[in-house]
Amino acid sequence: MLNEKNAMATIAVRDAKAARRFYEGILGLKIDSGNSMLYRSGASTLVIYESEYAATNQATSATWGVGGELDAIVADLKAKGVTFEHYEMPDMTLEGDVHVMGEFKAVWLKDPDGNILHINNQ
Repeated sequence: MLNEKNAMATIAVRDAKAARRFYEGILGLKIDSGNSMLYRSGASTLVIYESEYAATNQATSATWGVGGELDAIVADLKAKGVTFEHYEMPDMTLEGDVHVMGEFKAVWLKDPDGNILHINNQ
């Protein structure tokens, strides 16, 4: 049934204008089909919507697998003022802002509402 259908990440925000500045200006996402809060990211869709419950999630809201581009993307985001989250996880070390476990590398960051976003080299 759903195994052949696309899914999308849905992220609640309190301030749509601040979210647009972040998702478009910092992350470089493009609006999809004229909908001001629907973004295209590769073959995926990211839905951003205003909600009084924004930033109540303490877990990752969206993940991007960027392969070998991770270091360049991290450098670009850092140059734009993004700060990365640092977590203690079993068998994972921190190299600068990048969490490393064997060949796996990842960073986590927050949007203006505190939603946790994840980028990894997968």
